[in-house]
Amino acid sequence: METRTPLDTVPATAQETVQRSRTVDRVVRGIATSDGAGVKLTRVLTQNLQRRLDPFLMLDAFGTDSKDDYIGGFPDHPHRGFETITYMLAGRMRHRDSAGNEGLLQNGGAQWMVAGAGVVHSEMPEQEDGRMEGFQLWLNLPAADKMTAPWYRDMPAEAIPTVALDNGGTVRVLAGASHGVAGAVTRPVTEPVYLDVHLPAGQQFRQALPAGHNAFVYVYRGELSIGEGSEKAVVDAQRMGVLDNADKADGVIVNAESDVRFLLIAGQPLGEPIAQYGPFVMNTQEQIYQTLADFRDGRFATIAASTGG
Repeated sequence: METRTPLDTVPATAQETVQRSRTVDRVVRGIATSDGAGVKLTRVLTQNLQRRLDPFLMLDAFGTDSKDDYIGGFPDHPHRGFETITYMLAGRMRHRDSAGNEGLLQNGGAQWMVAGAGVVHSEMPEQEDGRMEGFQLWLNLPAADKMTAPWYRDMPAEAIPTVALDNGGTVRVLAGASHGVAGAVTRPVTEPVYLDVHLPAGQQFRQALPAGHNAFVYVYRGELSIGEGSEKAVVDAQRMGVLDNADKADGVIVNAESDVRFLLIAGQPLGEPIAQYGPFVMNTQEQIYQTLADFRDGRFATIAASTGG
């Protein structure tokens, strides 16, 4: 994994050129659920969208001012075969894992974890009141890398480049690049783009996207629209807009219908079979059976060590 030098807010060094925007294929409303020790969240990207939004497996959004909704946190639990990206808007969560990593995730920061061959970790709140808000995204690993050594990186807020747009908007670039500014993380194969965009009402945001990438927006404040005329679609807060894969589209043009904050996420699909059993994502059922046996018999750490962890 490549990471970038920490940056303060910087002006855009280039303008994004988009000749033809993608449009919204569908608008998705998340499903209220809970995970961990009763943490309340909204599951936005669910299993029935994994093939459509390959290489992304899941997106959870959480946000509450009630400590009862998050105080139990996410005690020790395993993962294998994919990457997790947790992005915190507000609150503090302590990460610990079986590979010996520890970090504090707090306002504006993110953590990127490659579960690879197997890791057991916990994410526990380090606050007893106040707001807890953020997102967790699951990014699939290609078959050739599913048994790679686990890896973890803390990204405090100041390590995530923030681009100042000339229309008063800002873009936080967690992964990929925007307006000539490289993000905090670059990943091979799936080549993810992960942007947090803040845009004043009436303004426009353009982002070039590779034609082969699957992409979506998730609005967490305000309202935006994409497309014009009969193709115009409005995406409200707490909704995801799945972007189409039109052959001639070279990016997306977003219009702020109000002051809006949204995630724009895109990635190169793997086109490989997906076999999932809870926190394990492999390519075949046989690999899932082996994963369950490895976890049951306490072999995650041994396997990770043999792969270089």
